[in-house]
Amino acid sequence: RVHRGGRRRLPSPRRPPPGRRVGTVPLPRRPCATGAASGRRPAVPPPSVRLSSDGEPAVPEGHTIHRLAEDHRARFLDRPVRVSSPQGKFSDAAALLDGQPLTDAEAHGKHLFLGFGALGWVHIHLGLFGKVDFGDAPAPPPTDTVRLRLTTPKAHVDLRGPTTCALITDGEKTAVHERLGPDPLRPDDDPDRVWARLSRSRTTVAALLLDQKIIAGVGNVYRAEVLFRLGIDPYRAGRDITRAEWDAIWADLVELMREGVRNNRIDTVRPEHMPEAMGRPPRVDDHGGEVYVYRRDRRPCHVCGTEVRTAGLAARNLFWCPACQRR
Repeated sequence: RVHRGGRRRLPSPRRPPPGRRVGTVPLPRRPCATGAASGRRPAVPPPSVRLSSDGEPAVPEGHTIHRLAEDHRARFLDRPVRVSSPQGKFSDAAALLDGQPLTDAEAHGKHLFLGFGALGWVHIHLGLFGKVDFGDAPAPPPTDTVRLRLTTPKAHVDLRGPTTCALITDGEKTAVHERLGPDPLRPDDDPDRVWARLSRSRTTVAALLLDQKIIAGVGNVYRAEVLFRLGIDPYRAGRDITRAEWDAIWADLVELMREGVRNNRIDTVRPEHMPEAMGRPPRVDDHGGEVYVYRRDRRPCHVCGTEVRTAGLAARNLFWCPACQRR
């Protein structure tokens, strides 16, 4: 249909037909567990950021970028760094920054900012194909795919394939922050700002959680897993989410994403559903980590045994358990 103004009205996302990609009889349902995630595996060292390549778009989630900020601070903060661009696309800015100390590194959502004092900030967004590799000195000979290299006498880091790598001013950095929503990993960010928009929206809560203008840093894994952990139907409109449910969503995101920074991986499964507790094999996946529903379509739910479903929503694959997520 076409409404006033000549624009075509797009249909609202619809729940897929009950029989699509589903063909099992649900097993007897057990209540979803509640409470904090724990019982994680030991932290994984951060030599690089690896992106999945199984056909699902894989922009790194916010915890990855915050971990990158931590790793840059640990290796380069307040130290003069040699800055180069073997690929050549960042060579002018690299020449300006070469020999200057790194004064800060921070993240907002999926955006990384490397500070160089009065010279400005290197703004990085990895996008689908970006990759960061840390290593000790001496650095190996660079390849022509390295957009940005930082080196000190003790360490180096290479950036390849980012969507964005640009030297920006303080004002331009502020403009990036202003167009992003609150980030669960930024302590001063206010979840009330998200609630103000979510509670008035007819858009599904699953789509809203991926809108970086509303909430920054949440990607497809955290979106699917948090909604499952709280038993929330991903097709519910934002305005149908209660304030108590929103507070629980934000708190769970803060906890899980902080743990993601600490361990450099996403784990969302509670101790009673871990492989050793259930007697099941551990997950084998290039994403890593133990999850409830993400990329587990057509497999039994760890909690109730019902087949996990998948469908397209907001240009991404949505995963959920139709038995556990009825609210």
